[in-house]
Amino acid sequence: MDDVCFATAREMAAALRAGEISARELTRAHLDRIEAANPRVNAVVTLTAERALAEAAAADARFAAGEDLPPLHGFPMAHKDTHATAGIRTTKGSPILADHVPDTDELVVERLKRAGAITLGKTNVPEFAAGSHTFNPVFGVTRNPYAPDRSAGGSSGGAAAALATGMHPLADGSDMGGSLRNPASFCNVVGLRPAPGRVPNWPDEAAYSTMSVRGPMARTVSDVALLLSVMAGPDPRSPIAIDAPGTLFDVPLERDLRGLRVAWSPDLGGTIPVDAAVTAVLERQVHTFTELGAVVERADPDLRGADEVFRTLRAWYFALSMGSLLTRHRDRMKATLVGNIEEGRRLSGGDVARAEILHSALYQRMRVFFETYDLLALPVSQVPPFPVEMEYPTEIAGVAQGSYIDWMRSAYLISAFGHPALSVPAGFTPDGLPIGLQLVGRHRGELALLQAAYGFEQATRFGERRPILAP
Repeated sequence: MDDVCFATAREMAAALRAGEISARELTRAHLDRIEAANPRVNAVVTLTAERALAEAAAADARFAAGEDLPPLHGFPMAHKDTHATAGIRTTKGSPILADHVPDTDELVVERLKRAGAITLGKTNVPEFAAGSHTFNPVFGVTRNPYAPDRSAGGSSGGAAAALATGMHPLADGSDMGGSLRNPASFCNVVGLRPAPGRVPNWPDEAAYSTMSVRGPMARTVSDVALLLSVMAGPDPRSPIAIDAPGTLFDVPLERDLRGLRVAWSPDLGGTIPVDAAVTAVLERQVHTFTELGAVVERADPDLRGADEVFRTLRAWYFALSMGSLLTRHRDRMKATLVGNIEEGRRLSGGDVARAEILHSALYQRMRVFFETYDLLALPVSQVPPFPVEMEYPTEIAGVAQGSYIDWMRSAYLISAFGHPALSVPAGFTPDGLPIGLQLVGRHRGELALLQAAYGFEQATRFGERRPILAP
């Protein structure tokens, strides 16, 4: 059944609706795949096998009764361990919450279940999703499927590794500074950070914040669009929810890319160091757009203030959302997380005001930039997947990295201005490590972004290369 597990989600959907495979058979195949592959990568950390098979049996009964089927009928999925799941342990990778079982689902899980998804369990994360390397004291480290001695990225690292190894066909994740894009790049899958409000957050202590968003991951761009069609859409519980239905994204993605204007910025105008191995892969592949009829130009956006915006608003969010936990459980939190929360507590009203002023100016400059260009292309991550025993890269191209988020500026500077961005497989280093290309679209322009990424994907096919753990 391994071939079934590596089918696309759309192929699985067609087979389920045609009665060629049952939801129970599909779920059993993925449970078998988890049993075979998970011990080597540690992606799925809480498994709900009996519950999943019961849900699958109920889905088969609805199919047999001729009921209308929801869009994700019979799809087995494991949810990110930061996403609350009613009746299923949700630890956020923290010893503080090691035995925490929520009473309710958060909004994104609620939508996936309503759409017919079957819950396999939970995927691994860094402690409180802080950082782009997935390890924690509760479940340990998640390894890269293409090189088990390397990081799978983070914070949606378990989700990405599970996708790459066929443990589930679709995955939910979240992204503040690259947590959907970085693991997608490291694991050769597709991860989309939507515009804030496209996938509403609830519950959320900072409901008006635009920094952290929920979003989809999959092995193909088309499957990401399918999942986005279910995750997106308005909800009265989120004050920034975009008032447009998710079904806008469940459409064919084929598009003539001739005339598309692509800005290629390999190092954001020299503001970020990038490993030569990453640059070598992307310099070759970005010109795929030229072959598709697009116009590719070297052009660097003006991201002045973006670093201060992201770091200030991130620290403020950490203090707001985890300050009370720090007060009660300081000795049970990792030092870097403690430092981030304390940084947020030290912020003044003037600090936050300055960040908001810079934030507004940054948005306006990027609005003007995208009047000239349809797409911005740049590295997702500044390094290839790094050794799994490292907490974070401490040096890139001879430049020291002072903290565990410094090395992800290529992703978090993009988060600062709120445009949708995704990682699409773009090739491999000579030693077989995956490299993703980051594509950034116009404000709330997810559909056009997905169409451009689909064209690149179909022309290059790097996402079809399976990891060494796959048979």
